[in-house]
Amino acid sequence: MAHAELPFIPLNIAVLTISDTRTAATDTSGDALVELLEADGHRVGDRQLCPDDVYIMRAIVSGWIADPAIHVVLTTGGTGMTARDSTPEALEPLFDRVVDWAEAWAVGHASAAECDELGMSEAQRLAAARAIDGLGVVPDHVLIDGNWDFIGNGATTKIVKGDATCLSIAAASIIAKVTRDRLMRDQARRHPAYVFDQNKGYPCPRHKAALQTIGPSAIHRRSWAFMDSLPFGCFERHERPDPQQALF
Repeated sequence: MAHAELPFIPLNIAVLTISDTRTAATDTSGDALVELLEADGHRVGDRQLCPDDVYIMRAIVSGWIADPAIHVVLTTGGTGMTARDSTPEALEPLFDRVVDWAEAWAVGHASAAECDELGMSEAQRLAAARAIDGLGVVPDHVLIDGNWDFIGNGATTKIVKGDATCLSIAAASIIAKVTRDRLMRDQARRHPAYVFDQNKGYPCPRHKAALQTIGPSAIHRRSWAFMDSLPFGCFERHERPDPQQALF
C-alpha cells in the first residue's frame, strides 16, 4: 500500500559555533552549516559564536530552548554539547515542551521500603509497570534504554545508549531527570544535611559524611551498598534480598 508523502515543514534553527579562536569572519564550518540548512529550505533564526566555556554555552542554549520560536539548536566547532547538556539548568526548560509534545506521559516510582523488600531489580520492574499503568493508554511497544528488559511483556526493543539515538527515549529521560531533580530539591529542604539538591542521592563525599555522622534519613534505603560501614545504632540494617548486580 502506498503511503502519502508528508509535507515539508521548514524549521527555525539556531546555530552556535563553539571555538576559542574563531571569529565571525573565520567561522567557515558555521557558514557551511548555515548554507546547507538554507539550501534545504530551513531558516536560521539566530546564530552566535562563543568560546568553549560551559557557562556561556549553557546560557545561550538555555535561552534558545526556552524560546518557542526556535525549533532546533545545532552546534558546530569546538567540543560541542555532550554530557554538560544534561545539567538541571539545561533540562528544566525542556520539561514543559516535552510533556506538551507527548501524547501521554507518566513517571513510576518505587519507595525506599519497596526497594529494600524487593531488591533493586524487582523494584525497577515495579516502577516501570506503574509508569506504564499511569499513561492512561496501552502502548503497542516499549523502547528501553540499555540492554536489560525490565518490562518483560514481549513487546520491547532494547537500545543501548538510547537517550543519544532515540527521540522518544531522550524525551522520557528529560521527564525522568527533571522529576528526580525536583524531588531531590524538595527532600533537600526536609533533610539539608545530605545536600540532596547537589548530589541527587548519589554517594558524594558530603553525603557519605552525613550518613556517618547522623545516619540515614527516612528516604534512605537500608539495603543500599553504602550502608554497610555505618554505625547503625537504632537503625535496622536491611539485608539485600539479591546481589543487585550493577545497581546500587
